[in-house]
Amino acid sequence: MSNYIETTITRDAETAIRELIEVAHLTAGQILVIGCSSSEMVGERIGKHSSMEAALSLRNAVLPILEERGILLAVQCCEHLNRALIVERTTAEKFGYDPVWVKPQPKAGGSFATAVWDSMTDPVAIEFIQAHAGMDIGGTLIGMHLRRVAVPVRLSVSKIGEASLVCARTRPAYIGGPRAEYQTDEP
Repeated sequence: MSNYIETTITRDAETAIRELIEVAHLTAGQILVIGCSSSEMVGERIGKHSSMEAALSLRNAVLPILEERGILLAVQCCEHLNRALIVERTTAEKFGYDPVWVKPQPKAGGSFATAVWDSMTDPVAIEFIQAHAGMDIGGTLIGMHLRRVAVPVRLSVSKIGEASLVCARTRPAYIGGPRAEYQTDEP
C-alpha cells in the first residue's frame, strides 16, 4: 500500500467520523457500526485484496475519536461470517446481545474486523445489533445492523481511500396520525 493511500485513509476517516458523530448527535454509550472493505479502500474489488495496512490505518484513525467520546464501536464482518459484528464484551452485555463462537481473520471476517478485534480489551462476536448510526466503507451493506428508521447522511467526504462511503443516522419512528404531536428535537 502506498503512503499516499495510507495518508488519504487516515485523513478521510478522521474527517468522516467527526462529521458523522456531529450530524447523528451520537453520545456516550451509543453504538456506531462500521462495515469496511479494505480491498475497496486500496482500489481493488471487494473481497479480492484484503489489506491489513489499510485496515490498521482506518482503525488507528477512528478508535481514538470514538473512545474519547465514549461511543461504542461495532464492526461488521464479511459475508464469510454471516456479517457478524465485533464488539467489546461489555457492549454485548449492556444491550443483551449473545456472543457467538468465532474470531475474525483477514479472509474470513475481514481485515478491519481482525484489526479491531486485536485492539479490543475483551472482544466478542455477535449476530445482531441495532446501532444508532453507521458507516459503510466500500459497499459492505450495514443496513441490517441499524435501528429501524435509518436516515441517509451526506458528509464532506464521499470516499475513504478509494472506497465509496455511505453513512446513516437513525431516529425514533413517527407514529400516529393527523392529531399526533412530535417532539421538536430529534435525539
